[in-house]
Amino acid sequence: MDFLTILGLIAGTLTTISFLPQVIKTWQSKSAKDFSFGMLVTFSLGVFLWLVYGIGKNELPIILPNFVTLVLNSLIILLKFKYR
Repeated sequence: MDFLTILGLIAGTLTTISFLPQVIKTWQSKSAKDFSFGMLVTFSLGVFLWLVYGIGKNELPIILPNFVTLVLNSLIILLKFKYR
């Protein structure tokens, strides 16, 4: 694995992990009222498109973090509906 691939994986890991505390807080507080549904959907669409792009380019540093981020954001969307 070359340096840029490793750098991309580290960057993707950090940005994805930064989203995790919000998922945990939403789960624990049982409240997602502060999230705009429009922002969540727009963000999910953007992450999905990055995922498709990464798959098209066969770039693991783009695929892996965007897949995980999409799962985490989808969980927040589900929690937003569950805890209304």
